[in-house]
Amino acid sequence: MAEEKAAEGAVEGGKSNKKLIIFAVIGALLIAAISAGTAYFLLGPSSDNAAAEAEPVRKEAIYSKVRTLGGKPSFVATLKSTDGRRHYLRTFVEAKSREQDVVDALTLHMPLVVSRLNELFSSQSFEDLQSIEGKEKLRQDSTRLVQDFLQEKIGKPGIEKILFTDFVMQ
Repeated sequence: MAEEKAAEGAVEGGKSNKKLIIFAVIGALLIAAISAGTAYFLLGPSSDNAAAEAEPVRKEAIYSKVRTLGGKPSFVATLKSTDGRRHYLRTFVEAKSREQDVVDALTLHMPLVVSRLNELFSSQSFEDLQSIEGKEKLRQDSTRLVQDFLQEKIGKPGIEKILFTDFVMQ
């Protein structure tokens, strides 16, 4: 009888040892998987590096004053109006670019750029320019006009945008 109890204890102990070994193996595999995941996350391809490779390095912005023929940095235009009175627009214009060759081309062709911008400004209505939307549309139209001009002259749009650094109407 004592031998039977000892044999049963050995069998039960064997079952306990097998369970212990199985849990130890599962735990070791789990720890290995977590370690591998952590190592991949920390040492793998960095999202910062991928973002840096995907985004090209931007050059410094260059702001160029668009000057009228007299060398003044302002435009003065008579605006169309429905109220029968004369209204004027005075604005200072700058072009934002990132390349010196664009600035050089803008300077070289300044009389033509000024002429085209004068035509655009003179075709505006006083009522339209009283709203923020009207001013933004004029800025976008000015940008597109200068970009189209530069595309024609140097083969690229060249400027990012036209900026109004002063905008007065009366």
